[in-house]
Amino acid sequence: MTRLHVVHRTTFAYAHPVRVSYNELRMRPAAMLGQRVLESTLTVAPETWRSEYRDYWGTRVDAVEVLTPHESLTFVADSRVERDAAPQRVHGTEWASLAAPALTDRMSEMLMISPTTSPPPDLVELARDAAAGLGVHDGAVAVCGALRGEMEYVPGVTGVHTRAAEAWEARKGVCQDIVHLTVGTLRALGIPARYVSGYLHPLAGAGTGEVAVGQSHAWVEFWSGDWYGYDPTNRIDVGPHHVLVARGREYRDVPPVRGVFSGGGRSTQHVEVLMTLEE
Repeated sequence: MTRLHVVHRTTFAYAHPVRVSYNELRMRPAAMLGQRVLESTLTVAPETWRSEYRDYWGTRVDAVEVLTPHESLTFVADSRVERDAAPQRVHGTEWASLAAPALTDRMSEMLMISPTTSPPPDLVELARDAAAGLGVHDGAVAVCGALRGEMEYVPGVTGVHTRAAEAWEARKGVCQDIVHLTVGTLRALGIPARYVSGYLHPLAGAGTGEVAVGQSHAWVEFWSGDWYGYDPTNRIDVGPHHVLVARGREYRDVPPVRGVFSGGGRSTQHVEVLMTLEE
């Protein structure tokens, strides 16, 4: 069992005062099998009204309104979670099972290929070659590896609206791009896949009690008899250093902060994720 303390701070600074601001936040960890939320608070400054709800995908969303003039806006999600150290169970479903009408109907939303996740034909061909002769689970992992082998992790070359095909053409991107490509490619092979957002603790050089700079991160869950989490960016199974926040079809279903405001002019955003392994 691994206990993690996560502090995610996002600050917006505006060139001129903002009159009103409406925001949806997906910053706090999910309570689920294998992940227990010990405590979780959200601090907003300034703040005038807040409510909480579950979105269509089951993610906890904090809705925040700021109805007083402000030149900056800060969100701080402070959470402690326990993650099970036991490995995920590998299931052995067959390819033919994925084509069963009952499954394709139930998983239709996680089989749909959108403009954001649509993989180019050469990537689909690469994936078919990688998965040839393998079962669904091993085939999906092989696809992740083959795709990642062609992609260079380079921050700053893409944005939140970059489509998977654009990142593939450049052969460069960040975890969001790699996951969009992975999700779309697995779906093209008939494997249900969903986009997962959360946090990842840096493993190297961080001891118990030491505050480390973590990451807002993304990975994939694919269906191979049950949902299985895999981190294609790092080529590892999802484990006790991953903290899950939200699931959806693609990034637009799970952004940490989504909002609109009136006034303000230009804005700048600063994001910091600090993570601590606790005893």
